[in-house]
Amino acid sequence: MTQPPADDRLIVALDVPDAHAGLELTDRIGDAVSFYKIGLGMLTGGGLALARELKDEHGKRIFLDMKLFDIAATVEAAVRGLARFDLDFLTVHGDPHVVRAAVEGKGGSATKILAVTILTSMDRADLDANLIKPGELRDIVLERAAIALEAGADGLIASPHEAALIRALPQAEGRLIVTPGVRPAGADLGDQKRVATPAQAIADGADHIVVGRPVWRAEDPRAAALALRAELTSPQAQRPNRG
Repeated sequence: MTQPPADDRLIVALDVPDAHAGLELTDRIGDAVSFYKIGLGMLTGGGLALARELKDEHGKRIFLDMKLFDIAATVEAAVRGLARFDLDFLTVHGDPHVVRAAVEGKGGSATKILAVTILTSMDRADLDANLIKPGELRDIVLERAAIALEAGADGLIASPHEAALIRALPQAEGRLIVTPGVRPAGADLGDQKRVATPAQAIADGADHIVVGRPVWRAEDPRAAALALRAELTSPQAQRPNRG
């Protein structure tokens, strides 16, 4: 039976030790997934080489999750270099000077700059420990989201809990929302604190969901990915008519 085309709303995080393990995992998953995230943890393990191989030889889309943060000149230079890899998505922190520098650095490339609002592994207690101003976490996320979009970000990284609120922002029209912190019902949350199911994240306005451990820790990663794809097409994943 012919497998339908992979749903690129699902991005699988290759949070494995090195490029060899990443390639082995993608081979096991096969055509069930078309979009992969390569993060900072794999950078010294051949992450950029893996990105090139998956893109050029296997036709996969690539999300390079570097969460860049530095002075403007350094961010601009880093993004200019990374944009040569023909990446689909690249993350930077959502501070406006960082976003503006990243947009300048990508130039005319097709790479989408995604701004991080507040990490999905953080809650209000973590913000307090980091001396981030008082207030409801969701309000801070919305404020950072609006500022990043005004600075030119192509989209945002935010938890599923804030996806619907961000989607309602005037600045978010036509922009991407990518949500990590997504877990199938009953799955181990790991270090994630602000989570939702895949269907709920999509229904609330996410364009893409990022899932890692529930796929790469599964006995059958391909079957796990296909189960996630099935949830993305379920009635629960339909967005309500907000008109």
